[in-house]
Amino acid sequence: MDNFNLPLPGATVVIKGTSKGTQTDFDGKFSIKAKKGETLEFSYVGMLTQTAKIDNSTNLSIALADDGNTLSEVVVVGYKTTARVAYTNAVSSVSVDEIRNNKRNNKTKTFSPDQILAGQTMGLKIKSGSGQPGSTKSIRIRGTSSLNSKNEPLVILDGKPISKKQLQVLNPNDIKDITVLKDASATSIYGSRGKNGVIVITSKSGKVEKLSRRQLRKKLKELEKAQQQAPIQWPEKDPTQDESYESFEENAFESPSTAPLSTFSIDVDNASYTNIRRFINNGQVVPKDAVRVEEMVNFFKYKYAEPTNEHPFSIHTEYSDCGWNSNHKVLKVGLQGKNIPTDNLPASNLVFLIDVSGSMNDQNKLPLLKQSMKILVEQLRKKDKVSIVVYAGAAGLVLPPTSGEDKKSIIDALEKLQAGGSTAGGAGIELAYKTAEENFVKNGNNRVILATDGDFNVGASSNTDMQTLIEEKRKSGVFLTCLGYGMGNYKDSKMETIANKGNGNYAYIDNIQEANRFLGKEFKGSMFAIAKDVKIQIEFNPQHVQAYRLIGYENRKLKDEDFVNDAIDAGELGSGHTVTALYEIIPTNVKSDHFKEPIDLKYSKTESSSTAFGNELATIKLRYKKPDGDKSIETVQVVENKSIPIVNSSDDFKFSSAVAWFGLKLRDSKLVQNKDSEAIKTLAKKGLSNDEDGYKSEFIRLVETVK
Repeated sequence: MDNFNLPLPGATVVIKGTSKGTQTDFDGKFSIKAKKGETLEFSYVGMLTQTAKIDNSTNLSIALADDGNTLSEVVVVGYKTTARVAYTNAVSSVSVDEIRNNKRNNKTKTFSPDQILAGQTMGLKIKSGSGQPGSTKSIRIRGTSSLNSKNEPLVILDGKPISKKQLQVLNPNDIKDITVLKDASATSIYGSRGKNGVIVITSKSGKVEKLSRRQLRKKLKELEKAQQQAPIQWPEKDPTQDESYESFEENAFESPSTAPLSTFSIDVDNASYTNIRRFINNGQVVPKDAVRVEEMVNFFKYKYAEPTNEHPFSIHTEYSDCGWNSNHKVLKVGLQGKNIPTDNLPASNLVFLIDVSGSMNDQNKLPLLKQSMKILVEQLRKKDKVSIVVYAGAAGLVLPPTSGEDKKSIIDALEKLQAGGSTAGGAGIELAYKTAEENFVKNGNNRVILATDGDFNVGASSNTDMQTLIEEKRKSGVFLTCLGYGMGNYKDSKMETIANKGNGNYAYIDNIQEANRFLGKEFKGSMFAIAKDVKIQIEFNPQHVQAYRLIGYENRKLKDEDFVNDAIDAGELGSGHTVTALYEIIPTNVKSDHFKEPIDLKYSKTESSSTAFGNELATIKLRYKKPDGDKSIETVQVVENKSIPIVNSSDDFKFSSAVAWFGLKLRDSKLVQNKDSEAIKTLAKKGLSNDEDGYKSEFIRLVETVK
């Protein structure tokens, strides 16, 4: 028996020291051949083992006590309440009227009692039958007495047992309430018949009409027909409906005759790609505005040669065929940042700004954030220092500046963080920058690392407010890295805004592998800037270019006059980092449905410069500042009008083009002629090289998933 003095079926009884044994029946009885003096051992899952020595008595009474360490049941129930009987947690009572009105929000009579009961009480599972008229549903009540999947509970209506078929045809309007009994609560009232649990139904009148077999079959057919005509539809909340993304229109084609210059800030962010990967892996539709093509392209690393001159980066160009529009061309512009050895990196003054508000409580938020930060901490040296600022309803300093050598203290501080409260993001940013400025390292790497789901809701919270705040703070010389976590309420728009305006970069961490990539393997490129405010301006030669458009970078475009204005903010380039930009080109004398020639204006005509610049496709100008500088440095490079067949192009050209092509497909671009996934995959495979970590192969699998 158990600790309630009730029979314990299924307990194991063995003769100690032998392999002879048996199990108790439903009344707790057993039979075993044992000699006098032998010891019997009694055991049961979740209970303490007992022993008894055989004497002259033929009957033994053994009581097993709970061991206190075993869970009888783990059930997850979301957004509901169930009335519980006060004297035991093995009983739950469900009001049919409450379920029908509140849960389903539908008062039609097509719902049978078993459908109404499904999902309303812990431990009760109802599985649909074959779908044929007259078929019954499988009903299970979890608990120690119902581990055998073939056993089903006893159904009692107004004190009398009924069959599952009779349960299905009951009129829900005749039912007052339903009570589910499990384990001891069931067997103490109904004996061995309740060993698999009991569903007790009480009708409003206390008497329900009993149906004949013929009437029962007819009712089941009527119920099946009604359910087919009015299927039950459970309202499902879109898991991404509370996420926010900044909307934008993709770049259109422009004529070099009327708009000869294209000016933009570089973008080293790659948050969009990892976020898209999350959607595809979860089987969800990718929101159009979550796709930023340049961030997809720049997620991947390309094999560009390092600089050999005085500039901190080298410029590489390639001109070849366009995969998605057959008569067009693509110009690839790649930058390769100088790779600084770890020993030569400047000392770091890092401030971890961590969101510990209530919205960060999910497993893929604060718990993943802690593990991510541990990876970053492992990269630190003795001369580096870390401070930790947290914010929820208010902001606070939880770890003063601590040497990177004291990794235990930093990790211990991270482990103690817990989520709860509102999100005073503005106050957190203020305190983080104040801490960074107070511990500023001259000629060092001074950086705030903001880790959040972006859901700022107290204080400075609008995108405009946050932009103003960050623009003011970047004047301090402190850089910014934004790490995004979570889903459902993820605020990509805020993260993108503050990263763009704060001399910063932005990554979305969807799993520990991504944290290891961005904060571990690419630590130097992510955390150490070798150039800031990097701007690109390209002038196209109208002799060879009928029209052009920049692929992506929509929210990084600058006015032409901003190129020489040192007060205008632009992107930073990290140690060893690569940046790639693609232009789609419509050559002269090529007809295209995506571009119309500008009106021929009398006063805008210019004489052709075919003699002086006949072999030039474009001229690239770059301006940048040193990490601690205020004055820009300019470099210029000419692109030759020499197109090569795509089959002869580099692997980097093929793969980056395939990634851009896939991004345009996800955005459902109206400027793309061919959106065939097989064609994208084929081009990506042809460019599959330099893939030690398998990220490019993973991309091909994502393309295969989206048809």
